[in-house]
Amino acid sequence: MNYWMFKSEPNVFSIDHLQAQGSTVWDGIRNYQARIYLRSAQVGDLVFYYHSNCEITGVAGLCKVIESDVVDPTQFDPASDYFDEKSTPESPRWQTVKVAFVEKFPRIITLEELKRDFAAEELVVVRKGNRLSVMPVSEEAAEKLLRIARAAS
Repeated sequence: MNYWMFKSEPNVFSIDHLQAQGSTVWDGIRNYQARIYLRSAQVGDLVFYYHSNCEITGVAGLCKVIESDVVDPTQFDPASDYFDEKSTPESPRWQTVKVAFVEKFPRIITLEELKRDFAAEELVVVRKGNRLSVMPVSEEAAEKLLRIARAAS
């Protein structure tokens, strides 16, 4: 099993939205490095759900990959902000995953806490200027994040 961190702005789609909906296609990713990560995600991988660009940024909970190699439907929709005119149904350029809600943490593990508790080599999200919307998380960092989340309850 692999571990990931997916970022979303909570006013667009939060951990609460995912909890209410149960599952969703993680669409709209248009960064090539993030696309590589999404293409390598597998069913069963755990995902740390990170709230970004909001008052309290940080890890809000967990979800898991329930389907991989999903064609991102937003690339074909001319009304979407994520439309890609070079992409066709016969040759889609953007793949993603479907995720399901697992758990909302009792409190957000803030970016400040992450910076305090993790070195930049341990957790990509604490590296300045290196915050993709999809990032790998090592098993060691994942275990540490889970310990911090469990201690918060």
